[in-house]
Amino acid sequence: MNRRGNPRQRFAVLGGRHEFEVLALEQSQESFTLHYSVTPPLPDDQAPLAQPVYMWLEAVDDLGNQYTDFGGARGMSPDGSRTEGSLSGRPAVPSDSRSLTVRLVFMNGTDESGYDLTIPLPSES
Repeated sequence: MNRRGNPRQRFAVLGGRHEFEVLALEQSQESFTLHYSVTPPLPDDQAPLAQPVYMWLEAVDDLGNQYTDFGGARGMSPDGSRTEGSLSGRPAVPSDSRSLTVRLVFMNGTDESGYDLTIPLPSES
């Protein structure tokens, strides 16, 4: 199974100072990966000594299956205008799931904030 969706969604994060954009959701037999960008770049991607921003995800599908964070990676875009990255979750999402509700959690110092988004899943062809 390899389903790929283009669930573009945008919303303000970190007190409205940044915009998070979902670029794609990629699924494999073992996991799923959410590709994203954050504009302007996250502080610690701009200046390595800035207070770090940690991110992770939790998710549940429309069938009630739960998913945990499986890591990710991020860095500055080539032009320096945004942070680009990915977050993965596991296990894999079953092919009969039609939506995935993802809770993105951001931790910046002692401030923690969560954002929920529902991503429609394409049917397997």
